[in-house]
Amino acid sequence: MFTPDQILALQRSNLEALSSLTSTALEGFEKLVELNLQVVKTALSENLDGAKRALSANAPQELMEIQSSLVQPAGEKAVAYARQVYEITSETQKELAKVAKATVTEGSQKLRETVDDLVKNAPAGSESVVAMVKSAIAAADNAYESVENAAAQAVEMAESNLEAAATMATNAAQQAGAKASIASRKASAAA
Repeated sequence: MFTPDQILALQRSNLEALSSLTSTALEGFEKLVELNLQVVKTALSENLDGAKRALSANAPQELMEIQSSLVQPAGEKAVAYARQVYEITSETQKELAKVAKATVTEGSQKLRETVDDLVKNAPAGSESVVAMVKSAIAAADNAYESVENAAAQAVEMAESNLEAAATMATNAAQQAGAKASIASRKASAAA
């Protein structure tokens, strides 16, 4: 059936696909680690700065103003962080899907070629079996395409939902910051 050269070529192809998948996954992981390190460093620096400013406040209204100045940026940063995490994971998923699709397409093509080679040497009367095998291969290809299209639609819907949620969260953070600012001004005026 398969020659040693064909088996070796298949193993090489599978190894290359695995290597590409692993490399893509590691790149995505590295990006997430870099993002998290950056967020932690920034948060530590900003928290220290905020604590220093709060400790230097001379009056309660000044402390409230400092707190309100920290509320809005924190919400916006959380939304930005969520977007960046989503972008990294989405990009990585798309790359993994591209490699998987290429591997499946290549495997399907090789399977068709193998069936065609077998047909040349098949005994008379085996046409129905060959037609059934070819039909099964075509059905598998169609099923894979359907799953791929459904996954693409799901990703598109998730991106749309994330954008809507991010907009709502940004608006809520802005409203919270505005309310805190108003409360701070009222407290200053009452004092």
